[in-house]
Amino acid sequence: MPYIKQKDRPTIDEKITNIISHISQLPAEEQDGVLNYTVTQMIKQIYPERYYHYNRAVGVLESIKLELYRHRVGPYEDTKIIENGDV
Repeated sequence: MPYIKQKDRPTIDEKITNIISHISQLPAEEQDGVLNYTVTQMIKQIYPERYYHYNRAVGVLESIKLELYRHRVGPYEDTKIIENGDV
């Protein structure tokens, strides 16, 4: 994952705060659709319409998925294994 420097994060965080606030205030059943729409619009507007760029976008999305799993899902599962035993 190409991490960004700590000094660059506040500027980005400042810009996405409104979007996060809006989505998190929606009913749970609407949040996934709005998040999907938001990410899709970002991808469409950032990457030109060429296969090379679509391939890059898919790679970014896959990396996001893997980072989410590694940092959030994996530790959660490890905790549950300790609590309930492995399958």
